[in-house]
Amino acid sequence: GEDSRSFHVSIQAPPSIASIGETYSITAVAGGQLILECPEDAVPSPHIEWHWERSPLQEDARRQVLSGGRFLQIQALGAADGGEYSCRATNALGDTSLRVQVEVHG
Repeated sequence: GEDSRSFHVSIQAPPSIASIGETYSITAVAGGQLILECPEDAVPSPHIEWHWERSPLQEDARRQVLSGGRFLQIQALGAADGGEYSCRATNALGDTSLRVQVEVHG
């Protein structure tokens, strides 16, 4: 006779984002759309928070957090949308953050 089994192995890991400590700079065009990604592959899945100018980001019709926090989408960009955006990924094993400096040009 035959017997088979399959296993799903899940390795737990703290959040890690490449090049910690660096601030990325992005230049966007006014009126366009910007999508920022908080790249994380932590297990268990982390809680992700977005901040703008060091304050919690308030979602509205133009600013939406997608995919459980992994992406931040900003539509109809204006000069006032420029500034420092950051995402912080946290799970039981640790946390990490990524900063992006956004400049909007008309």
